[in-house]
Amino acid sequence: QVQLVESGGGLVQAGGSLRLSCAASGSILSIASMGWYRQSPGKQRELVAIVISGVTTDYADSVKGRFTISRDNARNTVYLQMNGLKPEDTAVYYCYGRIVPNGSSAYQTWWGQGTQVTVSS
Repeated sequence: QVQLVESGGGLVQAGGSLRLSCAASGSILSIASMGWYRQSPGKQRELVAIVISGVTTDYADSVKGRFTISRDNARNTVYLQMNGLKPEDTAVYYCYGRIVPNGSSAYQTWWGQGTQVTVSS
């Protein structure tokens, strides 16, 4: 079984910064990608940032230049540094992992429990 545990959400004023962390634990054979999605009330869950094979990164246009995703491969942990936060960044942020558990031959999608980020104007 695999678990994704997030931390680092909270309340911040516009223009401020937050850093989210997500650690993957359990019986893990391989990780293809890890990243962050977010969902605000009345909206669909959307991709924020992702790191693929521990190297390639991709970002939503709305966060490019403000957010930075990084991964510590040794700790199976992904980070999201969020700078220049805006009220429209307010959402629940979910960690995402495309992971092969030990004993399996297929990648499976795993989600964290979500962490609230609130940006006040």
